[in-house]
Amino acid sequence: MTTSPDTDGPNNTSPVNRAIIEEFRRNAGRVGGDFAGTSLLLLTTRGARSGLPRTTPLVYLPDGDRLVVFASNGGAPAAPGWFHNVVRSPDVFVEVGAERFAARTVVVDEHEHDELWRRQVERNPAFAGFRARAGRTIPLVALEWAPAPDAG
Repeated sequence: MTTSPDTDGPNNTSPVNRAIIEEFRRNAGRVGGDFAGTSLLLLTTRGARSGLPRTTPLVYLPDGDRLVVFASNGGAPAAPGWFHNVVRSPDVFVEVGAERFAARTVVVDEHEHDELWRRQVERNPAFAGFRARAGRTIPLVALEWAPAPDAG
């Protein structure tokens, strides 16, 4: 997925997420309500089973030249669908503010996991509750900018 995906087509997203996505795009990445002031991005993956683009709003943590997202699924016992999608197909599309770019996902290894998780809980203490409710280690995924494809 090196070019802009069809992010407005069939998406299989919840009405709540659809509203957040629409508000995000209308306001260059700013949203209100529960996510006001939160570092939020839109991640478009390729469905692991369907092959269709799937867009999900996610909280992120800046980490140098990459962004880290959290497969917390709101503290549910299972990882979210987008996580299964990036494991199957690591090429994604990211929207942050008004910026849109292709990226490659890398599941964060155990050596980095705890420090990144600690930093996120420090920024947003609600994340501590997600881990407790989930009863699992929550996977972290780094989004690394992908080089632009050759023009020809």
